[in-house]
Amino acid sequence: MAFFDSEIVQEDAKRLFGDYQQLMQLGGEYGKFDREGKKLFIERMEALMDRYRVFMKRFELSEDFQAKLTVEQLRTQLGQFGLTPEQMFEQMQRTLERMKLELEKQG
Repeated sequence: MAFFDSEIVQEDAKRLFGDYQQLMQLGGEYGKFDREGKKLFIERMEALMDRYRVFMKRFELSEDFQAKLTVEQLRTQLGQFGLTPEQMFEQMQRTLERMKLELEKQG
């Protein structure tokens, strides 16, 4: 069975990208959130990033040609911005850490 033919992969991708879209829409209102709302948003983003890392690792470990091609396409696209996937995740994590620090300063 090809990687993308798996119902599990398809369902995980659908949920992951749907959750991502919802969080991005919510993120546009982040400045209006109260302290608890901001904490919850950050926690959900961290959980989403963990899920995304696992999802990408499945692509990397797969022997499927399409999965390997997808990883290479991502590397190429990020490379245009001078990033690797690992650096992208690190930057996202640093951004979330800064958001947490700002929240703590607001006390």
